[in-house]
Amino acid sequence: MVTETERRPTQAPVAGVHRPPPRHVAIIMDGNGRWAKRRGLPRIAGHEAGTENIRRITTRAAERGVQYLTLWAFSTENWRRPRDEVDGILRILAEAIDRETEELHRQGACLRHIGSLEGLSPALAASVHSAIELTRGNDRIVLTLAFNYGGRAELVRAIQNIVRDGVAPEDVNEALVERYLYTSDIPDPDLIVRTSGELRTSNFLIWQAAYAEWVFSSVLWPDFGPDELDDAINTYQLRERRFGALSSDGDTAAAEA
Repeated sequence: MVTETERRPTQAPVAGVHRPPPRHVAIIMDGNGRWAKRRGLPRIAGHEAGTENIRRITTRAAERGVQYLTLWAFSTENWRRPRDEVDGILRILAEAIDRETEELHRQGACLRHIGSLEGLSPALAASVHSAIELTRGNDRIVLTLAFNYGGRAELVRAIQNIVRDGVAPEDVNEALVERYLYTSDIPDPDLIVRTSGELRTSNFLIWQAAYAEWVFSSVLWPDFGPDELDDAINTYQLRERRFGALSSDGDTAAAEA
């Protein structure tokens, strides 16, 4: 479990000065279906192409000094899609984990999962457990795969467990809630990237994203490569993060005042 100091990002330097790379980058991997449609392919082909992109983005993130990378692969809302597409996505995820884990292990990645394993196929659940166990001791980069994950569902689960543990209302504070989140042992994201041009947060890490910087890329996820990741990180490094405090010129946004 990370401490309160470790969880919160540090204060930014003066605007215009390059910041260090983000410690934690989270990505909403969006656009697989549209990528396939533009090529006259079935939607499932887009999901296959998307999973093949995970290793190269993880590799580039580690090269840029990112310590934590979270990739959102399947939301709690995705169950509403056609059954054959859902089954295909979950099958592809299981195959990708089995196929890529050894190489990610060799590269020093520690794999984690956030979300519920309930309702997932035994094959996918087994793949997740095997990958976590194999890579547990690695520390070059922590790769968290978020599937069957939703921010509201995570908060409901946390509240249920707090009540179940008999915590008194006066003892509930932010630090306690964070201990009940899936992400209790990793810092909050510094940078969140959404691909495909959509300008929505879509129920992703809604507690953890309170002070994250957002970058929205028009590139569809299967085409989002190392250069696009570099662009997002470079954009982040040029921003001044205030966390509600005054900026270097004494001004601050009304929403943060």
